[in-house]
Amino acid sequence: MSYAPTEIGDAPRRADHAAPVHRHLGLALAIISTAQLMVVLDATIVNIALPSIRRELHFSPVSLEWVINGYALAFGGLLLLGGRAGDLFGRRRMFIVGVGLFTLASLLGGFATNESWLITTRVLQGVGGAIASPTALSLITSTFPEGPARNRAMGVYAAMSGAGSSIGLLLGGILTDVASWRWVLFVNVPIGLAVALIAPRVLGETESHPGHLDLPGAFSVTGGMTLLVYGLTHAATTSWSNGLTVTTLAVAVALLAAFVAIEARSPHAIMPLHIFANRNRSGSYVMMLVIGAALFSMFFFLTQFVQNVMGFSPLKAGVVFLPVSAAIAVVAGLTARMIARTGPRPPMTVGPLVAAGGLFWLSHVQADSTYVGGVLGPIIVIAVGIGVTFVPLTLTAVSGVRRDEAGLASALLNTGQQIGGSLGLAVLVTVATAVIKDRLTSATHPAGTAVTSAGSAARHALNVATTAGYDRAFLVGAFVALAGFVVAVVTIRVRKSDIPSGVAPGPV
Repeated sequence: MSYAPTEIGDAPRRADHAAPVHRHLGLALAIISTAQLMVVLDATIVNIALPSIRRELHFSPVSLEWVINGYALAFGGLLLLGGRAGDLFGRRRMFIVGVGLFTLASLLGGFATNESWLITTRVLQGVGGAIASPTALSLITSTFPEGPARNRAMGVYAAMSGAGSSIGLLLGGILTDVASWRWVLFVNVPIGLAVALIAPRVLGETESHPGHLDLPGAFSVTGGMTLLVYGLTHAATTSWSNGLTVTTLAVAVALLAAFVAIEARSPHAIMPLHIFANRNRSGSYVMMLVIGAALFSMFFFLTQFVQNVMGFSPLKAGVVFLPVSAAIAVVAGLTARMIARTGPRPPMTVGPLVAAGGLFWLSHVQADSTYVGGVLGPIIVIAVGIGVTFVPLTLTAVSGVRRDEAGLASALLNTGQQIGGSLGLAVLVTVATAVIKDRLTSATHPAGTAVTSAGSAARHALNVATTAGYDRAFLVGAFVALAGFVVAVVTIRVRKSDIPSGVAPGPV
């Protein structure tokens, strides 16, 4: 999912009121929006293919999460750096570089024959996306003149961002069902090539500006978060006292501490620490981190549950999530209107509570549950919680921020969502794996052999154990979402008068 796309880096500092006139505005918008759709779509399109990927490439349950986390960590960790690169070296140039890297990584990933190969290419996709996505939005302001033309372009771009997640789930199901999981990556290749070839002909280049990239800051935070997630994941397969687990987590903490020190002193910081001085804004960032951690689990575990336990085809699994997208869109629209009367605090306080209720309900799903009887109700409740939460969350994060840091304030929400989701998924996979192992051990044959052999009884035991693990993960996710409610109650004090009437929420 993508929220509140805005400019990143120092783009808002320059008034783009007199954008140069371009002859192919329609084609330019198509190219920019298609690239954004491709980047957003790839955050979810792979979810549906996970069971197929696991079977063909022999992923372990724990390592499978890195197909998602590799992309999310690289994208979230380098997003701010990618926007800054566009400001320094030219937006069109970096847009093409980002799309080209994303396309090449997609091609290589489609040919993957083992875990390491696929995860590496997913990381490269995330790097390409982190360069392409912020420069794509910035190109709208430099290509379209201010007024109706730019407003329409922003609307189309926002629609592409909002539709990307649901389209990714459905398209992933179709491609995996009709062709193979490899096509969820190959599909990016012709699209990316077309975008990269046409872009120089329809997009004008922006000026480059002197300055420096905060490479130490970007690499320390991305490395620290990656090692933190790896350490949490490694604990699931070994133990918390394992030497590699302890070392990895210690290095992660050291890198993250170094990142804070770097940002406090760097004149070119990608995340100036004073952005957190505002209580409401800081509370919004913590909420996004927490809610992202709670909700990533739903998509990761449910796509596998409906296929591996309920026996759905990939296509049918993609359709399963359409009610979620529809509910989010409807509720987000209603919430945006409600905020004008109530202000953002009531909905952003209630939203996490509703999402927690949905996750708690989902934690009671059984191996023999039906979609309508056991899954549909909870995921719609969760979707309502998402729709109610993220619109006021976005508005609060950007409210009162300096004009030259509006892009940074909103971009940090996207970064928090990606990194929070990765951390939450690592923790919840650890929880689920421990429960599954425990249940399978207790269901051994008298001779002590685990129930993994063929046969309906063995299959049923495996499904029951797997469902128990997922249920525990959903339950923990519910408590994490409740933490978001607590953060809202304790930290958020924004009033209706604090939100400018002209501010419009980004898509959900």
